[in-house]
Amino acid sequence: MRKGLDTARAVVDTSLKNILLDKRSSIIKKWRDVIVDTYPSETQRFIRKEKDLFANPVGNIISKDVETLYDELIKDEDDDKITLCLENIIRIRSIQDFKPSQAIGFVLQLKKLVREMLESKTPINGLSGELQAFENRIDDIALLAFDIYSQCRQKIYEIRVNEVKNQLGGLLKRANLTFEIPEQEPEL
Repeated sequence: MRKGLDTARAVVDTSLKNILLDKRSSIIKKWRDVIVDTYPSETQRFIRKEKDLFANPVGNIISKDVETLYDELIKDEDDDKITLCLENIIRIRSIQDFKPSQAIGFVLQLKKLVREMLESKTPINGLSGELQAFENRIDDIALLAFDIYSQCRQKIYEIRVNEVKNQLGGLLKRANLTFEIPEQEPEL
C-alpha cells in the first residue's frame, strides 16, 4: 500500500458505503461529466458521443478509470488500483493544456458531488464522521494525483531537454563544429 494513502485510511461505515453504492451510477456519471467539462466544447461532444476505444482512447480511459477509481475508493482496499487509475487519467491530462489545478482538480470535485448528493437525499448529521473519513481519503488521493502529475511533467521536461540537446548536437556535427576530446589517463 502507498504510504500517503494510509494516513486517512478508515473503513467507510456500511451506512455511508451503502448510500455511495446505491448512488454509484449517478455519482460516476456526474464525476465523468466534471472531467469532460474541462475540455473545449467540440472535444466534449466527441468524448461523450464516440464510444470506439480506438477512435476515442481519452474518453475510454476517463470512463473506465473513473468508474474503477470510485469503486476502489468505496472499498478502501486496493491502493495499487487507485494509483494505476490516477496514472492513466493524469498521464493524459499532463500533456494537455491544463494548469496543474485543472489536471487534478477532478479528484477534489468528488467531495462536492458526494456532499450535494447526500444533502439532497439524506440528512448528513449521522454520517459526519464517516463522511469526514471518506473526504480525508479523497484529499490523500488528490495529493497522490499531484505527485503523479509532477512526475509526468518532469518526464516531459526531460524528454524536451534531451531532444534539444540532440538537435543541437546534430547541427554542430553538420557544421563541423564538434571535436572529440580524447580520453587520457591522469598522470600521477
